[in-house]
Amino acid sequence: MAEITFTPNSQKEEVADGSEIRDVCENNFGIPFGCKDGICGTCRIRVSEGVENLSDKNEKENDLLPNKPQERLACQTQIKSGHVEMNDGYD
Repeated sequence: MAEITFTPNSQKEEVADGSEIRDVCENNFGIPFGCKDGICGTCRIRVSEGVENLSDKNEKENDLLPNKPQERLACQTQIKSGHVEMNDGYD
């Protein structure tokens, strides 16, 4: 099992290795979503620890977040394993 910590309130959630993080971000951490297709950028998150435990950025993320390795789109990201700390990307 992988673990995600949402740093503003230190809330932790376990998810299966290799799973998408979209549902836990929306349902448990309150991350807002617009299109859920990597086009709008509403679900931007900032990873403070464990970025290496996430899937590689896809083309949509690279288009919206160039040169920002710590920023991801929650709708496009999977957690491979391990621990990731993040916040909503807007604070």
